[in-house]
Amino acid sequence: MATRGSSPAIELSVGEHDVRISNPDRVYFPETGATKLDLAKYYLAVGDGIVRAVRERPCMMHRFPDGLAGDKVHQKRIPRGAPPWVETVRVDFPSGRNADELCVTRLADVIWAVQMSCVEFHPWNSRRADTERPDEWRIDLDPGPECTFETVRRVAAVTRDLLEEIGAVGWPKTSGGNGMHVYVRIEPRWGFKDVRRAALAFAREVERRIPDEVTTTWWRKDRDPAKLFVDYNQNARDHTIASAYSVRGVPRGTVSTPIRWDEIDSVEPRECTIASVPARFAEFGDLHDGIDEAVFTIDPLIEWAERDERDGVADAPE
Repeated sequence: MATRGSSPAIELSVGEHDVRISNPDRVYFPETGATKLDLAKYYLAVGDGIVRAVRERPCMMHRFPDGLAGDKVHQKRIPRGAPPWVETVRVDFPSGRNADELCVTRLADVIWAVQMSCVEFHPWNSRRADTERPDEWRIDLDPGPECTFETVRRVAAVTRDLLEEIGAVGWPKTSGGNGMHVYVRIEPRWGFKDVRRAALAFAREVERRIPDEVTTTWWRKDRDPAKLFVDYNQNARDHTIASAYSVRGVPRGTVSTPIRWDEIDSVEPRECTIASVPARFAEFGDLHDGIDEAVFTIDPLIEWAERDERDGVADAPE
């Protein structure tokens, strides 16, 4: 009889492809006992959502070959032995090196990555058509170690109001940890430096509105631990965060879960897990459906950045 963690491989039919899942009973999430097969079934259940979130983006895989009890591998280059139908995109790094990263175009790519022990999907905010011009502005609401989730909720509300003022549509989600993310689809006209510059200007405007609860101070040692950091540098080149619907590599198997704006006062991130999110997806569908049609121009934010520079506000570290 096969022991748990060494059970016979199975095959999952995913669209046009059959994907082999080895060791399907290996426990990945020790708090709940969820297995590698449970992880694959989760991604199948939210298939349209995860594909929309990472489609045609260079994607770093956070792999756990031995489950969460083992080491974590940050995989930029696609592992050897990938089937020929799995697509890649080449990206360059400041070191002069490059990598052929996973480029998801269909759900089978996601399930193949799970077979390769990928738990988290960390896509770039640009697509393979032009990897140097982001089409996604990411607002990362990152609470300090003494910052409550009630503060996160209040800052998210201010973020929503400020986005509405400038005519941008924000698409919120839990981070899968203690914070929230808000994504805005933008025209792919600007490079990373300009998008980061715009994100910094927005973060500083949020800070001006609620200075007692928000900081844009980059160095962790200089931050008030009770404040929330608006992390503008998530828009710098080669910075990635977990995508919508990505499971997080934590024992509970939490999920970075799209939510409605009217849920920010009630959502409990710890309850958004691989066990609960499929039912939510079945009921509401993908709450980020429509993001690709709600395109914003960052010109107003560039004007804010120029205003700050004229006023002598220094740039922030990257």
